[in-house]
Amino acid sequence: MENRQLLKTLVLFVAYIILLAFASCGPVVISSRPSSPPPPWFYPNRLEVVRYVYFPEISIYYDITARTYLYLDGGLWVRHSVLPARYRNYDLRRSRYERIRNYHDDNIRRYHDEHNANRGRSNLNTKKRSS
Repeated sequence: MENRQLLKTLVLFVAYIILLAFASCGPVVISSRPSSPPPPWFYPNRLEVVRYVYFPEISIYYDITARTYLYLDGGLWVRHSVLPARYRNYDLRRSRYERIRNYHDDNIRRYHDEHNANRGRSNLNTKKRSS
């Protein structure tokens, strides 16, 4: 009986995903925790497998799987379920963000160091002058 209920739940879940993917205009997000919806500011326009979202203006990542924000605090990467107090008035729904594709590791520092070393105005101006 228990296996039958599990199978029924699985079939309903797959049918729900298929329905959303092909019959609606709304977003479909696949994460390792399908029972946890993404935050209200995250609205992708197609089917994607994404773990992290990056907000470049404030240099904060959001881990969709763990439902935590990651940011540097005193040189250390910190995870919290709420934004730090200095960003609580920041409207993430109206903010530009980048989906981090093809990176699912727990260590965000490695990704950040590899992909964000040349961000910021001072680095952009230095590149322009040297060209």
